[in-house]
Amino acid sequence: MSWRLSDELRRRVGGVTSPGVALRGAAIACRDESVSRRCSESPEFTLMRVAIVHDWLTTWAGAERVLERMLTLLPNADLYSTIDVLPDGFRTGLQGRTPQTTALQHLPALQAHYRSLLPLMPFAIRAWDFSAYDLILSSSHAVAKGVRVPRGVRHVCYCHTPMRYAWDLQSSYLQSSGFGSVKAWAARRVLSRLRDWDRRTSDSVNEFVANSSFISERIRRCYGRDSVVIYPPVNLRAFPLGAEPRGGSFVTAGRLVQYKRVDVMLEAFRMRPTEHLTVIGDGPLRAQLEASAPPNVSFVGRLPHDAMLRHLQRAKAFLFAAEEDFGIAPLEAQACGTPVIAYGRGAATETIVGPRSAAPCTGIFFDAQTPHAIVRAIDEYHEHRSSISAAACRTNAARFDTVHFDAALCAILGLPTDPAAALRTSG
Repeated sequence: MSWRLSDELRRRVGGVTSPGVALRGAAIACRDESVSRRCSESPEFTLMRVAIVHDWLTTWAGAERVLERMLTLLPNADLYSTIDVLPDGFRTGLQGRTPQTTALQHLPALQAHYRSLLPLMPFAIRAWDFSAYDLILSSSHAVAKGVRVPRGVRHVCYCHTPMRYAWDLQSSYLQSSGFGSVKAWAARRVLSRLRDWDRRTSDSVNEFVANSSFISERIRRCYGRDSVVIYPPVNLRAFPLGAEPRGGSFVTAGRLVQYKRVDVMLEAFRMRPTEHLTVIGDGPLRAQLEASAPPNVSFVGRLPHDAMLRHLQRAKAFLFAAEEDFGIAPLEAQACGTPVIAYGRGAATETIVGPRSAAPCTGIFFDAQTPHAIVRAIDEYHEHRSSISAAACRTNAARFDTVHFDAALCAILGLPTDPAAALRTSG
């Protein structure tokens, strides 16, 4: 039986394929609490043997939040990950699962050096045997989609992006690995082979699910494959509107890595000394960025949820300078009623409504990752601030609520949803 995108699958999820938009229609007309219960209690699920494959478990970010929803919807599924060094504080998201790992798990200093193991991961995952399963659901931005799939086993890949390190972020990968010139030359050759492997193993996927239309088009370009778009889930209940008045600081949040372009934000605020920026998060570049920051930029590190929530609720606006595959942080800010100033590339154009749209504005775009472009966007934000309402931001974020993700993924997997139930969004 072919599991490729059939007319029946398109009908079930609303007929949207690459380079489509988010799923709509009957697939999302259901209640948040009831979707996961119907999925886990359905006869189809209880008879289905499912393996969920995730690239690696080192921190808790956007891809891991998607994984958490998969684990909720499929509570009897087994979990696989190349390595697992997830800190204890994040392990509640695994819902009691102990993932099956690879031989790489036994190498020293994994937390610090796992990215340098990327060339070994395609070989390591070959040891996994999925012949006892009916369904493989991979959550992949690197190697998870490349698992060996036995004959007759269905493989659905939720693709956060084709492998960044081999396709688009090769220079960032080499920089973070700390290779010298000779090793970097060898690594480029290895990454070229990884790119070939990544393209070749796309044939083992029966259906691709993209996390945005931006990634749907990238899947088409890299793999020559169609995909259905299901946006990652945003937990609106965890990011309510604030009751306190707005403060005087702009805010940004995320991993402090090169492609987030926090360095460009710092230079923009050096040019605007009367404005203030609060940087939430941690990462390998924190010390370097903090040392070079102007006095009107504060680094507060990784914060507990309640503390981060207060910053988001009281911020003037949220700044986002990365070209992201999806980017959940700007939506969490909008859920709090906070406008977003974002680089106008990648999926940000799908999750933020600019001032020239017919829909109510929720943010401002800048057209280049430069300090001057950000400064111009901040000035434009001040011009439009009175026309951007907290209610409009919240309403826009509600389009990405968890309810939509749950229903759409159940539809893709063939688990029941309830089209007759009333459409509901949180808040």
